[in-house]
Amino acid sequence: MARQQLQVLHALDVARTQRYHAWAVVIAGMGFFADAYDIFCITLVTKLLGRIYYQVPGQREPGMLPRRIEAAINGVTFCGMIVGQLLFGWLGDKVGRKMFYGKTIMLMIMGSFLSGLSFGNTADGVMATLCFFRFWLGVGIGGDYPLSATIISEYSNKRTRGSLIAAVFAMEGFGILAGCIVTLVVSATFQARFNPPAYAEDHMASVPPQADYVWRIILMVGAIPAVFTYRWRVMMPETARYTALVARDAEKAARDMSKVLKVEFSGEQDKIEGFTKDRDYGVFSRRFARRHGWHLVGAVASWFVLDIVFYSQIILQEEIFRDIKWIPEANSMSALEEAYRVARAQAIIALCGTLPGYWFTIAFVDVVGRKAIQFLGFTMMKGLMLVVAGFYHQLTQPGRRIWLVVMYAFTFFFANFGPNSITFIIPAEIFPAHVRTTCHGISSAAGKVGAIVGTFGFLYASQRADGSNETETGYPSGIGVRASLFVLAACNVLGIIFTCLLPEPNGRSLEEVSGEPINGEDADLGDSKVLPL
Repeated sequence: MARQQLQVLHALDVARTQRYHAWAVVIAGMGFFADAYDIFCITLVTKLLGRIYYQVPGQREPGMLPRRIEAAINGVTFCGMIVGQLLFGWLGDKVGRKMFYGKTIMLMIMGSFLSGLSFGNTADGVMATLCFFRFWLGVGIGGDYPLSATIISEYSNKRTRGSLIAAVFAMEGFGILAGCIVTLVVSATFQARFNPPAYAEDHMASVPPQADYVWRIILMVGAIPAVFTYRWRVMMPETARYTALVARDAEKAARDMSKVLKVEFSGEQDKIEGFTKDRDYGVFSRRFARRHGWHLVGAVASWFVLDIVFYSQIILQEEIFRDIKWIPEANSMSALEEAYRVARAQAIIALCGTLPGYWFTIAFVDVVGRKAIQFLGFTMMKGLMLVVAGFYHQLTQPGRRIWLVVMYAFTFFFANFGPNSITFIIPAEIFPAHVRTTCHGISSAAGKVGAIVGTFGFLYASQRADGSNETETGYPSGIGVRASLFVLAACNVLGIIFTCLLPEPNGRSLEEVSGEPINGEDADLGDSKVLPL
């Protein structure tokens, strides 16, 4: 059967890439810039927080966050994100993509700003209020995932849809780099102004009282890009696909898109019944399971496995930086110098591996397809991790450390020119309009469950097996970085397997790839897999 579409949806599919596409990418992308800044900047200041609030007078090593506090600070944002992804994903299908698009950014603004104002009579009290505010920050960030991905997907043409969604997600790389730059500037400014000595020289003077302003400024800066995004978001029209196919108001969809595309459309309200008949089934229905069950399993499992690997890499950074001597011993630096050096090391990785990977995805996702890039990313990460794990001790020796840095940077490159980008793109394309944000929210929430597993599991697992750094880090012995890398390589193999469950959306309309019904009959799902029930 030849594909049929409403006139307005066909016009969106075949439209050339133009100004309104760029406008939508900027609006959604600035939100992701703020998202990434807020998520990753906390890792830049955790050591500073330990020195400020948990310093024990006379102790040989600088203060550090207790394990339970560090776990709470890192994990509470992910918990908030899971709530936001599931809640706003569901609301995006029930009341519209635009309805809560401005509200998620308001949560991010308030969460970032109030995190910097965390207060308390004790160190634990300050950390408790910081966790409270970062939870709500996480709810806003989480809501941004399904709403932004779906809005851009439904605004895009089918020829460059993948690149446009990838461009939104690529702003995450700039957000990570911005967090590093802000930390470098603020810590260097305070270091130059107050010139504190190294911890070994003077325990108390190595953490000047003004250092308490540093982490607060870094966290609060994350609210700035979100503020500039709010007004644009509330002015966006609802997507035509939601208005026509879910709200069943083809006339309004035609009016809204006439303003965007500068072309007049007829509403074709008389055709809506044929396009929306039998569209009341939900995500947990037998009909959804039969038609899209394997797709959801593939999207959920791929994102879960990917985030175990991706966030474990970030946790392993500290141990790798220590082994290659990029960051000196903690007691040889002041608190501000340590913050500066951590940010500098992460900025180098972001510039050399993280950012290029995002932009390679933009360039090639609509050329070679989504699945090919995800297969490539998982395969290359597996290979690189096996090489690094196999030769880890040799690569940490003087004269060879540069090769460890290069290969480690390439794992970030292929994470982003691979599954980290594609897991965000595919769920916004392969599900029907009436459950699209719900399915994206479920998939991304599974990813954050994986992030929690990766963050906390490998926080313990990466500790040296002989327990030699238990005094320094506060963690018991684990299996070590080398063995952890072997485990992550195995996770990448699982990612390759789960990718096989996904359909290829490249070059196809959203209605075609998701199998939207036509006149009450289900469309052909092409290479999609149907689950027999």
